[in-house]
Amino acid sequence: MMPNIGVFGPYTYLLTELLWGVVALALLWYANAWRDAARTIAVLYPFAYVWDWYTLTVGVFSIPLRTGIDLLGIPVEEHIFMLVVPAMVVGAHETLKKRFDSSEE
Repeated sequence: MMPNIGVFGPYTYLLTELLWGVVALALLWYANAWRDAARTIAVLYPFAYVWDWYTLTVGVFSIPLRTGIDLLGIPVEEHIFMLVVPAMVVGAHETLKKRFDSSEE
């Protein structure tokens, strides 16, 4: 049986994004990869925004457990998602690179 992930009601998606955002920030801190993450986010964000706006507009998916706050036509949680995902990827990549590079010395 799956746990009830909707326990936070309309704040469920926001809290989930913030939780994973903390993980992404921890990885970026450990790897000292702030600049790489910022650069990656700056490049990917416009594409992610258009993709997200389009898929939400045509009804590809809906987000029921959200605050209902929209910013530039999409949920604020999606904007956070578009920051967290690339930050997590860069943070994980740079953490692994740092870990394995230091183990070879």
